[in-house]
Amino acid sequence: MVTISSNLLYTAFILYLIATVFFAGSIKDKKNINKGPNKWAAIGLWITIIGFAAQLGYFITRWIAAGHAPVSNLFEFTTFFGMSLVGAFIVIYLIYKTPILGVFTLPVAVLMIAYASMFPREVSPLIPALQSDWLHIHVTTAAVGQAILAVSFAAGIIYLVKSVDQSKQSKQRFWLEAVMFGLVCTLGFIIISSSFSASGYKAEFNWVDKNGQEAVLEYHMPALTGPNEGKLITEGKFEPLAEMPAIINAKKLNTVIWSLASGIILYLALRLILRKRVGAALQPLAKNINLDLVDEIGYRSVLIGFPVFTLGALIFAMIWAQIAWTRFWGWDPKEVWALITFLFYAAYLHLRLSKGWHGEKSAWLAVIGFIIIMFNLVAVNLVIAGLHSYAGS
Repeated sequence: MVTISSNLLYTAFILYLIATVFFAGSIKDKKNINKGPNKWAAIGLWITIIGFAAQLGYFITRWIAAGHAPVSNLFEFTTFFGMSLVGAFIVIYLIYKTPILGVFTLPVAVLMIAYASMFPREVSPLIPALQSDWLHIHVTTAAVGQAILAVSFAAGIIYLVKSVDQSKQSKQRFWLEAVMFGLVCTLGFIIISSSFSASGYKAEFNWVDKNGQEAVLEYHMPALTGPNEGKLITEGKFEPLAEMPAIINAKKLNTVIWSLASGIILYLALRLILRKRVGAALQPLAKNINLDLVDEIGYRSVLIGFPVFTLGALIFAMIWAQIAWTRFWGWDPKEVWALITFLFYAAYLHLRLSKGWHGEKSAWLAVIGFIIIMFNLVAVNLVIAGLHSYAGS
């Protein structure tokens, strides 16, 4: 069953890539003067739906194999997030019929699935803290809310790619390129992780955790940052350049550093090949886009995603926290960043509805909101130790 589940996920991954090509083809079709849906976009949509069905099959078969909802670790949560993003895209596409949304949304879903595959994929029993029906309710609702909010990021990027003037230096051009760099870093991480995984790299350290207990930590990338009081016990492997305190997850910080390093190299390579900024290279794709329509898509995504996220990440989370830990709130890093995300999108809606922040301002807010979501997913899980550290396993 686990093998079937993995094959279905791989099938969905490939189909999303193919669908992206068809959506891009619908934009490049010279016969399609208005850049609306055509046969290319129709094929792309059907391929996306088939891919979504395959990933849904992955989710169901893994649930059967595990005996619980597959959202208990970072691999499972991130793949579910990617599936929810595709589902949200399909619904919004059927409403607005905007092919370019597929060109920018599906690659994000593909990156999420590829990113998830870098983490342990074994089916394992739930730890006692997670043995609750609230696991299904809280985590899945929060993920669906984040996925809907992520569509506003795609819409915001489309808006900025078209509206930001690439011919002159400006803060907008700089920060748009910074966002592109972040996406390239994610791709770089996937490439470097796959390379070390294929080579079978493994290094073990004896270390002391924050509770003063001795343990063994296994690295699958050369250790640039070592664990607290760490001693390398695998011969012939790379010695750490720096030792981290126990409160910092040294292995996961090491992953972040490798991601940045590989991202910088990949980004510089792209700049040499394209001979222009990544944002400028994407601009022709958005040449004939209706900015008002894209702005509305971004706003509607936040309008729907915000209450769903609030329900899952705050209300359901606090109910489960009371049941599991006998308190509604504990200022755990994950809780704090969920609250920050809530407050940010509340501010987004306030500024748009009462202060008239439409268009480019709204697009920038959508991009910043997605960065906060990704920080919560990546940095909080990978670097900062807390009660939710299990999510990074």
